[in-house]
Amino acid sequence: MVVSTPSTASPPIPTGVGACRQPPRILSMPVRRSATGDRSGVPMPASRDPISLPRPLTSADLMEPTGDGLKVAYQGCPGAYSEAAAKKAYPSCHTVPCEYFETAFQAVERFVADRAVLPLENSLGGSIHRNYDLLLRHRLHIVGEVRLAVRHCLLANRGVKIENLRSAMSHPQALAQCEQTLTKLGIEHREAVDDTAGAAKLIAEQKLQDTGAVASSLAAQLYGLDILAENIQDDTDNVTRFMMLAREPIIPRTDKPFKTSIVFSLEEGPGQLFKALAVFALRKINLTKMESRPHKKRPLRVADDNCSAPLKHFDYLFYVDLEASMADPNAQNALGNLKEFATFLRVLGSYPTDVSEA
Repeated sequence: MVVSTPSTASPPIPTGVGACRQPPRILSMPVRRSATGDRSGVPMPASRDPISLPRPLTSADLMEPTGDGLKVAYQGCPGAYSEAAAKKAYPSCHTVPCEYFETAFQAVERFVADRAVLPLENSLGGSIHRNYDLLLRHRLHIVGEVRLAVRHCLLANRGVKIENLRSAMSHPQALAQCEQTLTKLGIEHREAVDDTAGAAKLIAEQKLQDTGAVASSLAAQLYGLDILAENIQDDTDNVTRFMMLAREPIIPRTDKPFKTSIVFSLEEGPGQLFKALAVFALRKINLTKMESRPHKKRPLRVADDNCSAPLKHFDYLFYVDLEASMADPNAQNALGNLKEFATFLRVLGSYPTDVSEA
């Protein structure tokens, strides 16, 4: 069987001020030395595992947890839920709104912002696939996570009543999360826009009288709208998990709960995925998330199974979250084992688990 292997080449480095830096890897690189010592002549212990060698501290490690002075990029207009997540992650930060998810990635890479806080999955709507793809395309590191409870409100211009509304405007996922409630309120028509706060801004600017916005209470304050109804989501438990991104990784620890996110690909064949998952199960490492995405650069692999025509299969990347820190030798050994047969492996980040209330 002939299998085409996914390319492991790094994505192009963006131009601009960010192009001069190469982010360090989570795992330390082996130290090159002579048989008797390093360049200074000081003997080096030949038996020590290079992976266990400490990495120098970076500015990311020394940053205050409140984010005082940090510029944090998010996708959407002011008042978006992503801005609220950024403020929860870094309470004293300066938020930087971005039109698209990729713009937020680029803002950090080009030193326009220090961090980015972007959604990764929602308890009702599932994964935000666009950001999974962008994680692989860009070289930023996940340095934390934050969970935010989403509380949708129905907003309208001053003086407008619910019975005056014929349409609701918001992000498609927000509209889907409030589908039953909006129907009960007699609002049948839906208008999809890029983000929830953008809907509130548009309704305020155009002074619409027959259209309401599904957005946050903060958006109502910012754009001078009335809150006609609160907590209109169909399911009360509506939580979005956001990732915190930086140019440099943080030093993983073992004195608090940590999570490690990786992405890998495998050869085609029976039992390959089982074999990959076994490296964690045998070491009693729990997996909290697994997401498969088609490989964008090489979506199809060709296999010759002695048929009249070669077979074409989707080539997949597997995104996995582990309940483990890269400071734990057990996790290092698991990834070392996986690397022996994975065709591609990258650590996206090792970071503290969010144990706060959403």
